[in-house]
Amino acid sequence: MNRLTFAGTFRRLTSAIALAAISLSPTGHAANTLPPTVDPTVNEQVLMLPVVQNGSTFQFETTIYKPPGTGPFPLLVMNHGKERGNPVNQKRDRFLSMSREFVKRGYAVVVPMRKGFSQSSGTYSDYGCNMKDNGQQQADDVTAVLDALVKQPWVDRSRIVVAGQSYGGLATMAFGTRQYPGVRGLLNFAGGLRIDGGNCDWKSSLVTAFASYGAATSLPSLWFYGENDTFFDHPLAQRLQQAYQAAGGPSQLIAYGPFKNDAHGMVGSRDGVSIWLPEVERFLRGIGMPTEVTVAIADTPRPPATTFATVDNVSAIPYLTDKGRNGYREYLQKSAPRAFALSSSGAWSWAEEGDDPAARAVASCQKNSKVPCKLYSIDHDVVWAEPGNLNPPLAIN
Repeated sequence: MNRLTFAGTFRRLTSAIALAAISLSPTGHAANTLPPTVDPTVNEQVLMLPVVQNGSTFQFETTIYKPPGTGPFPLLVMNHGKERGNPVNQKRDRFLSMSREFVKRGYAVVVPMRKGFSQSSGTYSDYGCNMKDNGQQQADDVTAVLDALVKQPWVDRSRIVVAGQSYGGLATMAFGTRQYPGVRGLLNFAGGLRIDGGNCDWKSSLVTAFASYGAATSLPSLWFYGENDTFFDHPLAQRLQQAYQAAGGPSQLIAYGPFKNDAHGMVGSRDGVSIWLPEVERFLRGIGMPTEVTVAIADTPRPPATTFATVDNVSAIPYLTDKGRNGYREYLQKSAPRAFALSSSGAWSWAEEGDDPAARAVASCQKNSKVPCKLYSIDHDVVWAEPGNLNPPLAIN
């Protein structure tokens, strides 16, 4: 049995990763904004990764998680989706729950924000209803990221898995046509792209795109689509896989049941781990990738529950106006993971699901408050303490 090693030593962003091959710099942040949230239990770092495409250099905002040691580590590259609106305004994706499971198994995990997303340089563009070329254009960014990463001494260039969610899943499947050296398999979590309005038959265009990808790859792939996915339901997922397989693309579809309010975000939820992890472990073993837990990771710190009030006692919450109390009532209808934060100025905010809702709630509250915001509730517990504000502000950096 392998001996467990322990992760959790936090390294300053400026110390970065082994800089032997390329120069990686910490992300900047505008004046009067908070530095990026990081989880020290998985050595999370946020860096600007220089990538080269067609002779031009871009800086991609990139989140990196690593086990202790110098490697080389097997590598997972996880590709994000696209939110509605301008990609520049999209927040950094972390896929924290997924990344923790891979770091436990000795992997380095890299989550790059592609061109024009969040703080990454360059301009986002697409090909409208042409899903095949949309996926391939995003795959260009994935290829450029790997070209930069494989130069790093901590990356095992012979053991790479590429994954993606939503638009990142489409990019991942398009990337599979590149037959990139060292990449052993693809993970597709609700991959696709939806176009609302106009006369685009985006579903048929997606089927055409997946058929073209399947005709040009030999890489095994594992797909996850949930029954209540509001973007890509089971009938569409089955059409995509049938087209992909008929063209020669190896794949297995895991068509699982409903997940909370929308299965589209399953992989970003801590509660989704029980759905995808057993199937992914089986897939990884089949392609010769490690699955044994070799790194013990401490739980992400959180304030302890207090006896200040019961979680559903809205009248007990200090500082809130009627609008804030109505906001808290809305929060109580959300499923865990969730968190509610407030300040003595009356500012408040809540967050649910996804990466670190506690930190997100505090950060959102702080945008509207000149005094510190503190957590009032996490999941089903009140963590607020009075008098003396015994509950300190959540560490953001």
